[in-house]
Amino acid sequence: MDIPVWVAQKLQSVNKELIINAASSEVNIALLEEKRLVELHKEKGKSSFGVGDVYLGKIKRIMPGLNAAFVDVGHEKDAFLHYLDLGPQVRSLKKFSSGIISGKIKSFELSSFKLEEDINKSGKITEVLTSGQDILVQIAKEPISTKGPRVTSEISFAGRFLVLVPFSNRISISQKIRSSAERNRLKRLITSIKPPNFGVIIRTVAEHKKVADLDNDLNNLVKKWENTFKKLKSVSSPSRVATELDRTSAMLRDLLNESFNSIIVDNNALFEDIKTFIRSIAPDKIDIVKLYKGKAHIFDMYGVDRQIKNSFGKIVTIKSGIYLILEHTEAMHVIDVNSGHRVNKEQSQEENALTVNIEAAVEVARQLRLRDIGGIIVIDFIDMHQAANRRKLFTKLKEEMAKDRAKHTILPPGKFGLVQITRQRVRPEMNVVTVEKCPACNGTGEIRSNTLFMEEIENNIKYLTQEQNEKSLTLAVNPIIYSFLTKGIYSVRMKWFIKFKRWVKLKHIKTYHLLEYRFFSKNNEEIKI
Repeated sequence: MDIPVWVAQKLQSVNKELIINAASSEVNIALLEEKRLVELHKEKGKSSFGVGDVYLGKIKRIMPGLNAAFVDVGHEKDAFLHYLDLGPQVRSLKKFSSGIISGKIKSFELSSFKLEEDINKSGKITEVLTSGQDILVQIAKEPISTKGPRVTSEISFAGRFLVLVPFSNRISISQKIRSSAERNRLKRLITSIKPPNFGVIIRTVAEHKKVADLDNDLNNLVKKWENTFKKLKSVSSPSRVATELDRTSAMLRDLLNESFNSIIVDNNALFEDIKTFIRSIAPDKIDIVKLYKGKAHIFDMYGVDRQIKNSFGKIVTIKSGIYLILEHTEAMHVIDVNSGHRVNKEQSQEENALTVNIEAAVEVARQLRLRDIGGIIVIDFIDMHQAANRRKLFTKLKEEMAKDRAKHTILPPGKFGLVQITRQRVRPEMNVVTVEKCPACNGTGEIRSNTLFMEEIENNIKYLTQEQNEKSLTLAVNPIIYSFLTKGIYSVRMKWFIKFKRWVKLKHIKTYHLLEYRFFSKNNEEIKI
């Protein structure tokens, strides 16, 4: 969808912050725009089958009726490869990769490689692939629900300014670059520096960039291509041969612009990694990276945790009293807009409906980004009878959705007041549980006595300090328990110190249930008991 120039300029002026919490098993990334949470990502270690990863897979089954194939890439469910996702130059890819694996092709350059003819757009998959053969594929959609990954054999490598497309000589330019002079300049530059038989897509952020920046980005992408095929020599299918950037780096690569004013991270190692990465893509922005050293949880400090709890769940309430009800099925999402107690007696019913719908449109667009909702979305706005008001709602919704990086299409409100949106879905929907089990009984209906609870903590401290010889021990508890343990001069913590000859550090975390507690080592790693 094309974005109007004035909307693009407005987006550039939005104040953005990235808050990164590096827990022991995952990295949580929150994107704030004007202090409001708009995107939330959870990256579990080195997760497999991420969008952009390249695999050497094996064709398991050909499905002529679907004109598709199922490919074994190592996931419990075979990946789905449709004929239209093969790419026009799949024969060249097969020829080159098999030549590299067999050793017949020695050079990774494509300048002397003779490209095969493009496949027929309306052809059959049986004309191109056979069961049992190896094929190089790239993850286009992560496994979602009961479905395996969706893959493509039209391999591409994304950089900061460019996207490299092997086995092509086409140069494409982002439609968001509107100046014809700038488009011509970029096309001339890329034509002069790109290697033969490599196509290039010029990204929006390449606008007004120097040739040295573009050349450096292009060289890095070509190296990634070469490294992929170097690895191809020593692996057998199914194997991953190229990895996309982790979620944090990919977001920085795609989002980083003048409107970013801070990136705050609470882990020293990740802090250094991010600085190194930003130094390579945008050295002038290195100073915006900051290491958080506060005692409170970073998401608590910047109000992220509170916004998460307010923004997920079936019912989402907006400050003015308007609320949304979100319902989900496998393929469709339905959002119902309710005015709640938001009624202005000085306005007519039509004016009230427009006011509510405009405010709801802002939150709907935010919810789609925040939860990463994809597929078909139907929004039931409050009915408006005037066509001019329906156009105002449609314009507002397009303006808010322009901030969304996912591909999407919005249809104007129909005569029943319904707005339909299709939004690209490449990852599972973000879901955060906002209801909690009873903190006293953990959902069982039965509770431990206070004496047993304190005895359990004390026994664990004895085990860790005397048998495991932990030199430094931190106990994290709910704030109420923290107050109980530290109350008075001769506190419970002081009694532990006298008893075990070891000082136990305490910290309180708001998100813990009342009877939840965890131990951490000197390196802030959780100790599993």
